[in-house]
Amino acid sequence: MTNAPFASLSEFKTLLMGMPIADAKAASDATDRNGQLTKPPGALGRLEELAIWYAAWRGVAAPSLDAPQVVVFAGNHGVTAQGVSAFPAEVTEQMVLNFQHGGAAINQLCSAFGAKLDVIALDLDQPTNDFTTGPAMSEAECVTALSAGWNSVDETADLFVAGEMGIGNTTPAAAIANALFGGDASDWVGRGTGVDDAGVKNKACVVAAGLVANPSAVENGLETLRCLGGRELAAMAGAIASARAKSIPVILDGFICCAAAACLESAVSGSLDHCVAGHQSNEQAHKAMLAHLKKEPLLSLGLRLGEGSGGALAIGVLKGAIACHSGMATFAEAGVTDG
Repeated sequence: MTNAPFASLSEFKTLLMGMPIADAKAASDATDRNGQLTKPPGALGRLEELAIWYAAWRGVAAPSLDAPQVVVFAGNHGVTAQGVSAFPAEVTEQMVLNFQHGGAAINQLCSAFGAKLDVIALDLDQPTNDFTTGPAMSEAECVTALSAGWNSVDETADLFVAGEMGIGNTTPAAAIANALFGGDASDWVGRGTGVDDAGVKNKACVVAAGLVANPSAVENGLETLRCLGGRELAAMAGAIASARAKSIPVILDGFICCAAAACLESAVSGSLDHCVAGHQSNEQAHKAMLAHLKKEPLLSLGLRLGEGSGGALAIGVLKGAIACHSGMATFAEAGVTDG
């Protein structure tokens, strides 16, 4: 494994500030092509803008989507000691084995849409610290997790989806959202794996305690990630940034993935320009988070599984958009009268 090109959060932020941007000529050429295809203007709705967005990031007017990659990162959280999950922490490792043996939902979705699936477990025997008593991770731990994410992205991929598995991780995600976007803790907590009303109230108290214990995390993206996140959230952030460095477009998954992504956007505005939101999950605060990120979801199917499942499902939408854009005939090619 190659070393990531940063050794501190400061170096990582500097890297974010110098990332590639979309190819303006490819975007222009793709827009011109879209206007010549055998359909009424705008008849394919959002599929048209998706195809142009993808073309701009791939630098080709008529791109193909042949090699999507999904990576599921797994981590454990010390904050589960506060009773925030309906499941015990050992389920994280059990589900990693399920992924590796092909038995989870994400395995089936990757197979359905031709995506390569990788699973990366991050020190499952060493949970992060309980963030109600101080930072979840040291800077070195956070950088290590960011690096694992960075190194996970296959440079030959042409689309990337980051997924996660970590019992209790809707609580760190809610804490990140609260620190970055404000409001009350209760605005951002939900049922996660299925906690009852008392469990939701407890999660809100835990999130509020986390912000009190980590004042440096408020509205400070990478510090938010370090203090309130977890290894799998940091790895997702590192992978999303790595994909940008390689000009690989990204489909964001649900609430937890978007919390990790939000830390990048908070650190450097525009860090998520190469990303679309795959879906709006059933975790109650995801809609508000997407609004803050200015991302309109491609799908809304009531999913709340994690694993990258909603992002993987949206691969099909993006494949359809690109197939139409790149494969359809123009009016001239088809001998059809334009207007």
